[in-house]
Amino acid sequence: MRRAIVILLAGAILAACTAEPEDLSLAPEPLGDFRLGHNIAIADNVVLGPFSRELSEQALETELQNAVAKRLRRYDGDGLYHLGIVLGGLVLAQPGIPVVYAPQSVMILDVSVFDNVTQQRLNPEAKRIQVGEGFRNMVPFLGSGLVREADVQLANLSQSAAREIEDWLNENPEWFIAKPERARVPFTISTPAPTVVNMVDEEATN
Repeated sequence: MRRAIVILLAGAILAACTAEPEDLSLAPEPLGDFRLGHNIAIADNVVLGPFSRELSEQALETELQNAVAKRLRRYDGDGLYHLGIVLGGLVLAQPGIPVVYAPQSVMILDVSVFDNVTQQRLNPEAKRIQVGEGFRNMVPFLGSGLVREADVQLANLSQSAAREIEDWLNENPEWFIAKPERARVPFTISTPAPTVVNMVDEEATN
């Protein structure tokens, strides 16, 4: 699977479509009883693509978690669901040659969602998501690597990833059917979190 990630990174200078900037201060349409609990990102085994810039494991995890939290903590259902995100591959483009080689950035991640009540993963297999910085963040003919620092590239990729995760959750509303008979589930730091080993399929990390 690691070899497959390397191949994806090498050929993935496609950028995922991203719409015009959104106002994330506005509440979204409810998604059943979805409310975000633990939001765990892991980047300890990330595969860097060819010529990628490097950032620390902590920087990668923190930026991705912050982007997901900013988008998904707007939902306020009575249930509680945890996300496990494993960053599998990353390219933070370096400066290249305009027109001939316009480097763009790419992120590949595997996502799992868990029901707090059952502690079971709701998606049978980890969801593979691949994103670029998005059309509104692309720099035609120049490339992201020529005009942006690595932390800005990472922020753009993380925001694109968070949007893709939100879209994926909204494509599966049956996971979050409201249960009026169930009291609102509290969330504190002591709320049990899914274990790392259950976050993604075993083969996805090999």
